Amino acid sequence: MTSLGTANNPLRVAIVGSGPSGFYAAQHLQKQPDLVVQIDMFDRLPTPFGLVRGGVAPDHQTIKSVTKLYDKIAADPDFRFYGNVEVGKDIRHDEMAQFYHAVIYAVGAQTDRRMGIPGEDLIGSHAATEFVGWYNAHPDYRERQFDLTQERVAVIGNGNVAMDVIRILAKTYDELKTTDIADYALEALKQSKVKEIYVFGRRGPAQAAFTNPEIKELGELADADIIVRSEEARLDPLSLEDLERNHDPMAEKNVAILQEFARRTTSATGKLRPPRTRRIHMRFLASPVELIGTEHVEKIRVVRNELVLGEDSSIRAKATDWEQTIPVGLVFRSIGYKGVALPGLPFDDKAGIIPNENGRVMNGTTPVTGAYVVGWIKRGPTGIIGTNKPDSVESAEMLLQDMRGEKLSNPGTPTREALEHLLSIRKPNWVSYADWQVLDRIEQAMGMAADRLRVKFSRVDDMLKALAERKAAKEPTTGD
Repeated sequence: MTSLGTANNPLRVAIVGSGPSGFYAAQHLQKQPDLVVQIDMFDRLPTPFGLVRGGVAPDHQTIKSVTKLYDKIAADPDFRFYGNVEVGKDIRHDEMAQFYHAVIYAVGAQTDRRMGIPGEDLIGSHAATEFVGWYNAHPDYRERQFDLTQERVAVIGNGNVAMDVIRILAKTYDELKTTDIADYALEALKQSKVKEIYVFGRRGPAQAAFTNPEIKELGELADADIIVRSEEARLDPLSLEDLERNHDPMAEKNVAILQEFARRTTSATGKLRPPRTRRIHMRFLASPVELIGTEHVEKIRVVRNELVLGEDSSIRAKATDWEQTIPVGLVFRSIGYKGVALPGLPFDDKAGIIPNENGRVMNGTTPVTGAYVVGWIKRGPTGIIGTNKPDSVESAEMLLQDMRGEKLSNPGTPTREALEHLLSIRKPNWVSYADWQVLDRIEQAMGMAADRLRVKFSRVDDMLKALAERKAAKEPTTGD
C-alpha cells in the first residue's frame, strides 16, 4: 500500500470550524516537509473566521488584521473551504470517516454560562454573547432586540467580552460610525438612552480577567466617565501577598490603572471639565444575587464579597451580609462560555469540553480514532487569539504522530469528488473560499459607499442572493 501523505495517497483532513484555532491547525499541517495533505474546512455560515468576524469588537480592527494570514493559508492549492455546510446536519459526524483520515473539531464554546439567580429569565436580561453577535452582524443574532431606551444598565463580569460590551454601549455615534459595526446596530445605538453602566466583578481588581489595553480604553472614551471607588481599588492583604509572590505584570498593571481611575474619580480637578453624557461604574467585590421585576428587569440586588483562601489556595469570593439594590432596566451577563456536545463524540458536561489528551479525543482511556480538538472546545474558553496557535500545533502534532503509527481512520472514499457529490445532493449552495472573497469585496464596496469601513451582510439568504446575482452576471469568483 502507498504510504499515507504522498501524492498518490494524500492525507485527508477535515477541520470543522473556521476560526483561528482551525486555521492554525491547517497551517501547521501545511508546513510539514514531504507531506501531501488535503485540508477541507467546514463552517455552517458562508463566512469564515469565527469569532474574529463575529466576536472581536468592531472598534478593534487591528486584531482583525490576522485574517490576512488566514487568507494565505486558504490560498494553498490543497485547501478547500465549504461554507454554508453544517456538519451534523448537512453531513453527519459519523459520515466524515468515509472521506477523511482525520477530523479536527474547532467548534469553539457556543453557549454562555448562566448566573443561576432568581429573575435571570426576565425580559431585559441577556447573555453578552447575544449582544456581541448582534452588533457584529452575526446571522444567529440579527433579529435580537435590546431595549436601549433604558438609562441604567448592568454588566456582570469583568473579562474582555464584558469590556467590549461596556465600550460599545458607552461610545458615541461618531466613535462607532467608522467601524464595521452592523448598520442596524449603529442606528440603534445612535438613539440609545443609556446613561449609567454598572459593572460587577465578584472579586477584586487584582483578580480581574480583562487585559491592560481593554481597561485602559474605558478611560479614553470621548463622552463617558469611568468611576472607581477608592475603597474597592485598594487591595486587601490576600491580594497584596499574591501579587508580591507571583509578580503577574498584567494584574499589577490592571491594579495601577484602576487606582489611577479611583484618584481621577475623587480628584477635585476632575470636576472642572464639562460633565459627560455617560458614566461607567466599576464595582468590585460584588455579586448579583437577584434580578427584580414584574415582567421585565427593574432592579438588581447585589451582595458585597470578601476575599478568602480556598482549599486549593486560590483566592475566592465569599458573600457577606451587606447588600444593595440598584435600579437597572437592562442586564448583560458575561461570566464565561461553555461548549456544546457533538453527536457521536464524548463530552464533559461539567467542563464544557470534549475530553482529550493534548488534543487527541478520548473516550475514557481510549482514543477516538481519527478525532482531534483545538481551541475552546479542547481547553475551555481561555486565552486570546494568539493562544490558539500553540494549542492547535499540539493537536496537529498528535494527528501526525497517529499517522506515523498508522492509527488514523481508513476512509472508503477519500476524495473531494466523493465529498462534493454528496454535497451536490444535500447542500448544493455550499460556499467556496472564492465565493467568500466575492462577499468580502461586496461588503467593502457597500462600506465605501456609506463612508464606512464595510457594511456587513447579516443574513445568510442575503449572502447567497448576492452570490447568485454575481454568478448570473458572470463575474468570476476568484480572488483579486
